[in-house]
Amino acid sequence: MPTPLRAFYRQELTSYRMLWQQGLAAEAWRHLERAHILGQPYPIEHTAVHWYMLLFGFKTKNAKEIVGQFPRLLVGGVKSWAGMIPVGNTGGANVPPLRPMPIPDDLKQIIESAR
Repeated sequence: MPTPLRAFYRQELTSYRMLWQQGLAAEAWRHLERAHILGQPYPIEHTAVHWYMLLFGFKTKNAKEIVGQFPRLLVGGVKSWAGMIPVGNTGGANVPPLRPMPIPDDLKQIIESAR
């Protein structure tokens, strides 16, 4: 992951942790999705976000998320390495794993500026 992008990726994970600690699960989840969008092209970061999403599923006792994250954990990093990602996909079990999705404008600007 390029250094300029890494700071934004880490900020999304920090926001996730802070909001989770405040008991704001839905808002925290949104930051995991944003971290997923930023980290998706990079195998380590992509896999790490899916790990956090799996843990989120356990913390919230969300069986769909738990079951949905296992295959994503196993193949997400490989698909990043191979350059076969569905761009913009938010990574949760609530969306099909191969569906491209629009990237929010602010993240699009961050990604473009990091190139």
